[in-house]
Amino acid sequence: MGAMAVSGVGQTPPQPVVEQRQAYAAVPLSERENAYKSLPEMMQEAREKAEEQRKRLQVKTPVRYGDAPMEAYARLSRARNAAEVNAAAGYARRRMIQFKAAKGRDKENAEQIQAAINQLQKAVTRAGRKKRDLEREKLADVRRTKLERENQTRQAQRLRQELSRKKTMRKIREGGYLREAEIDSRQQTQLAATRMELRAQAQALAEAVGPSIDAAVQQYTVQAAAAAPVSGGEISVQA
Repeated sequence: MGAMAVSGVGQTPPQPVVEQRQAYAAVPLSERENAYKSLPEMMQEAREKAEEQRKRLQVKTPVRYGDAPMEAYARLSRARNAAEVNAAAGYARRRMIQFKAAKGRDKENAEQIQAAINQLQKAVTRAGRKKRDLEREKLADVRRTKLERENQTRQAQRLRQELSRKKTMRKIREGGYLREAEIDSRQQTQLAATRMELRAQAQALAEAVGPSIDAAVQQYTVQAAAAAPVSGGEISVQA
């Protein structure tokens, strides 16, 4: 039987493998343990972090921009003369200026702010209408008083009834303004909550899919490099 020569046994491992071993040894033990997490475990951890982020967003107290239009309409409804109407309109104008400035800062609630601005603009317009209504009611009351002094009882009574009917219709209309503002505020709050929830879900999805896959690929690469059998070189057999 001829002589058998075996080459490569006991030789020094190739340089790239040595460098991989040294790099793996330099990694802290805690990180090496984390490297052996399965992909489902890493996905679950990412979902938990995303859920924590979503809860932090929910804890943030939202600004109730819809309260300002309701306050403006409430003041307008309480107004009994032109001076009080002007005060209610002035409040609405001030809040409009504040909200226009806030719209540039609070991008997340830009739609809600714009809806409040629109309602405040309506309040200013409706305040002008109420001033005209109050002026007409005042003139009608003056005519009624004159008719009563002239003993024109029937005409005075008819004018009194007409004036009472107009005042009632005005109050109903003003109550409708306030209900409109309440409904709009409630809808805008719901829409804002929906938008925030969608943003949180999108962020959670991005955090769960993107970084987790990249981390999984990187960690499995480290595991494969560390667990791969080291070849000591070629083994040649000559008979």
